[in-house]
Amino acid sequence: MARKNKAESEPKSLYRRRENIRGYVFMLPWIIGFVVFSLIPFIATIVLSFMNVSSTVEGYSITPAGFSNYYTAFFRNTEFVPALLSFLGMVIPYTFVIIVVSFIIAYLLNKIQLGRGLMRTIYFLPVIIMSGPVMSQILERADESVEAAQGMSGYEGVFILEMIRSYSPAVANFMEGVFDELTMILWFTGIPIVLFISALQRINHTLYEAAKIDQANEWQTLWKITIPMVKPTALVATIFTIAQLGTYDTSAIYNLIKTATGNTQSGFGFAATYSWIYCLVVLIVIGCSFLIFREREPRRRK
Repeated sequence: MARKNKAESEPKSLYRRRENIRGYVFMLPWIIGFVVFSLIPFIATIVLSFMNVSSTVEGYSITPAGFSNYYTAFFRNTEFVPALLSFLGMVIPYTFVIIVVSFIIAYLLNKIQLGRGLMRTIYFLPVIIMSGPVMSQILERADESVEAAQGMSGYEGVFILEMIRSYSPAVANFMEGVFDELTMILWFTGIPIVLFISALQRINHTLYEAAKIDQANEWQTLWKITIPMVKPTALVATIFTIAQLGTYDTSAIYNLIKTATGNTQSGFGFAATYSWIYCLVVLIVIGCSFLIFREREPRRRK
């Protein structure tokens, strides 16, 4: 009560200024951590991408290189551009599948009543396991299994896939790739599922009641109410998924960066170049997702 009277007695501009200062003081530890551990290394990476960095007895020798590192990355290194294209070929379809699967699972989990908390915990457990060394062991075993089964297709003779292959071999190959990586795809659905469940629970139920009064079926309700209402959340989940796939340590670009970092002759410069180009490509993909999920204003009729 005293705080409310104090706010009423002060000018609004002064009160808002004090509230802003309190907010920034509350965020100060995060701001300091972001500047020290994220912003400064990010700027240093951009600077090092234009340098030749070599390790000597006296320390690191840094000499200007101009755009030679970028020229080498795109035109001399025969592995970087294919690795970049391989990453794009992985992140775009995987993001689409992860978001769709996450929304479907979240939609079904939001419908059930018995054991809802247990089911949410089960689908969120991979997020916890992925952050530890268990995930590295799983990936190593998965790679060994893939190498052991290389050249063998487990989907030969499947009627649905054969039917799809007769119309579009590309779609059939894509579905086989999704089935091969389905386990890994489900590992990335934990946080998007939680985001979608939160968005579904925030939808006003009066909208569904009004739709029932208008004789709308479940399919119409899904497309006209549910999906438009969760669209902003889908953007957040998409950005998170792209960033998570970008830090996936089994990608070819990640291995190139790690190999270049271990090169003591001029590795740091090339590693910084690869990292900066990699970051730029991820930001471009995120920007495309903004364009896809942005709110479009209705056209005005003349």
